[in-house]
Amino acid sequence: MSSLVPEPTEFVLVPRLLGLMAMDAVTAAQEKGLATESPDDPEVLEGGLDYVVRQYPEPGARVPHGAVLTLWFDTWPDEGDEGGGGTGVREPLDPGPGASGLEREKPEPEGDGPEGVAVSG
Repeated sequence: MSSLVPEPTEFVLVPRLLGLMAMDAVTAAQEKGLATESPDDPEVLEGGLDYVVRQYPEPGARVPHGAVLTLWFDTWPDEGDEGGGGTGVREPLDPGPGASGLEREKPEPEGDGPEGVAVSG
């Protein structure tokens, strides 16, 4: 006689994989009994050097053992490589006004200053 009551499912907490390299993220997921997939580039899961920039479900979520984690990756830029990557916060290329603010001041007028004082220019 078969039982109509399903067997209890073992649940695990989703680990935080953000910032890990692809191969390390896959290993960490497997250690928890979870599978991984990447909609952008499935081959990156086979030992890629890209970093996890997003994951679903979120870290700390309670999921059934064997659930699939979806991971999105990006390559961190090398030192000296301006820009690079496609996500994250970026610093402006133009630093904007100087720290002292002198660069933003209007130029001094030419000619005589107040009360006949000469202004150099």
